[in-house]
Amino acid sequence: MHLSDATWTDVRDATIDAAVIPVGSTEQHGPHAPLGTDALNAASVATEAADRYATADARGGEVLVTPTIPVGIAEEHRGFDGTLWVTPDTFRAYVRETAVSLVRHGVERVVFANGHGGNVDALAEVARRFSRDPDHGGYAVAFTWFDAVGEHASEMGHGGPLETALLRATHPELVREDRIEAAAAGATDRWGEWVAGVNLAHDSDAFTDNGVVGDPRGGDRDRGERLLELASESFVDLLTAVVDRDLDAN
Repeated sequence: MHLSDATWTDVRDATIDAAVIPVGSTEQHGPHAPLGTDALNAASVATEAADRYATADARGGEVLVTPTIPVGIAEEHRGFDGTLWVTPDTFRAYVRETAVSLVRHGVERVVFANGHGGNVDALAEVARRFSRDPDHGGYAVAFTWFDAVGEHASEMGHGGPLETALLRATHPELVREDRIEAAAAGATDRWGEWVAGVNLAHDSDAFTDNGVVGDPRGGDRDRGERLLELASESFVDLLTAVVDRDLDAN
């Protein structure tokens, strides 16, 4: 069930096992991929996982997918036009309060479906604090789709093969195919400037001229479909574990 498509009575009458809050970013992804890449990919994986859960689950319940939170912690991309960002404090508060509102309606189990690397640490903290809060009794964890695609994860990059592949499988009309070669030509192969295990570059425009890390030519539609399958299968496993978890043990 997608919250934005449902009525309030639909939600009231449904048997909801858990809620998924997709969380992305609005930031540059090179000249070939849209600024909404992270939000689009997070929503695609969340929707696919919710559908698979409804088909596979024997409990009779369903997963509620909320609207996507489209702006995240992305100040590192400020050198590229169109990028939006909020402070970590603002982000954490907004995400947490969104999850708390679900508990008010009886949905105690929440999974954040993340599509942006810059959100990872903040979402982990939100999930911990949300789960420890004695005022509401809710429980949350955070899932990042590109950490759940097996051996492909090592090629993540930025606007590179994985993100481009997933977009080609789910939103092909948004990929500027005529710019792929230029994106590849201007790409770098590593995120940052590393010395002694420390990244000297705080902003991405310090090490990539066009915003791309990794070769987007390595991300075709078939690979994108496989990534969607891998990520959503892992996500269903996580959802099942969250639904089965004894919340009194937290």
